[in-house]
Amino acid sequence: MNKTIYSMLIAVILSFSLTSCGDKKADTDSHNAEVKTGTRKEEHQEEAMLSAKQFEALQMKVDTITYRQVSGYVEANGTLEVPPQNEAAITAVIGANVVAIEVIEGDKVNKGQIVAYLSHPNIIKMQTDYLNAYSNSNFLKKGYERQQKLYDAGVGSGANFQKAEAEYQASKAMVNGMAAQLRLLNINATSVRNGNISQRIGLKSPIEGFVQLIAIKTGQYVNPQTELFEIVDTHHVHADLMVFEKDVHKVSKGQKITFNVQSMPDQELTAEIYSVSKTFEENPKAVHVHAEIENKTGNLIPGMYITGRIQVEKLETKALPESAITKDGNRFYVFTVEKENEDWSFKPLEVILGQKDGDWIAVQFPEEIAPNTQFAYNNAYYLIAEMKKGDAEHSH
Repeated sequence: MNKTIYSMLIAVILSFSLTSCGDKKADTDSHNAEVKTGTRKEEHQEEAMLSAKQFEALQMKVDTITYRQVSGYVEANGTLEVPPQNEAAITAVIGANVVAIEVIEGDKVNKGQIVAYLSHPNIIKMQTDYLNAYSNSNFLKKGYERQQKLYDAGVGSGANFQKAEAEYQASKAMVNGMAAQLRLLNINATSVRNGNISQRIGLKSPIEGFVQLIAIKTGQYVNPQTELFEIVDTHHVHADLMVFEKDVHKVSKGQKITFNVQSMPDQELTAEIYSVSKTFEENPKAVHVHAEIENKTGNLIPGMYITGRIQVEKLETKALPESAITKDGNRFYVFTVEKENEDWSFKPLEVILGQKDGDWIAVQFPEEIAPNTQFAYNNAYYLIAEMKKGDAEHSH
């Protein structure tokens, strides 16, 4: 082999070596660039994995989908009310001054219990006027009886007898009328006839209940028929809900209601409709629905604002416990469950929520699911947090 051929062979070998090295370096640089820019990602499935120990510690509940009778609802707002016969306003039947108040707001009172005392010269004058009228009536009675004897014996004038009778009957009517006025003031007429003149009169509660309002103070002059006290019998407090026109046809007597009082949002109360109004209120256009409360507490006061749901129908539908559902953004998810060796795999599945009935919520799936699909019945919030934590660790 001459020198020229040997030199050419060496040049070809060197050229091939340099090209190979360059290709390897380019492959390495390309790989490094992919790592740096993150364009090369490993595919993975979103899921939360729990070990057998975690599964037991969380007391996970797993089961297939349940079909339940879930109620349809009509939502309605209203207030707590009592029937008119269980509310009372105490007024003064005569102008007088308040000399004593015997109760405070919130006190329980019995029927006939005195809540305040009033005093005024007019009260004393009414009693003395009655006493004078009674004495005059007795005098006229004796004159009438004398004229009657003379008339019956034929020696008395008929005109005199008739005049005496008329005067006596008029006086008797006056005495009875004045006695009735005294009874309105809670003054005993017999006691007055015996010479006992009351300096003050007591205002009595006409019903049993609780003092809701006191509109007076000691020493104040009150006019006749002015409302001084409000008494409410809360034993008969009921739910008064307003149902809009579009839903009226769904509501009827006997249906159940669940509602919350605004001041006690965590306490759910139940009631049963006993009356549906037949006339519309104009603003808003709705009817009153009255319901008897089944689990009353001592804190229910007329006028409290309530929000309720009237159970109007029963539908059989797929349902899961509220603890099986979690929200991520604007979507709701449940978790399907599969056991992988000793571990448990939980994969999110989007659902559409329906009616809520107690702790259960009706659900619909965008796609058909196998009947034997297992679902996590609790700890959905924890599972989605665990899944996101796993995603974050994988991305690093």
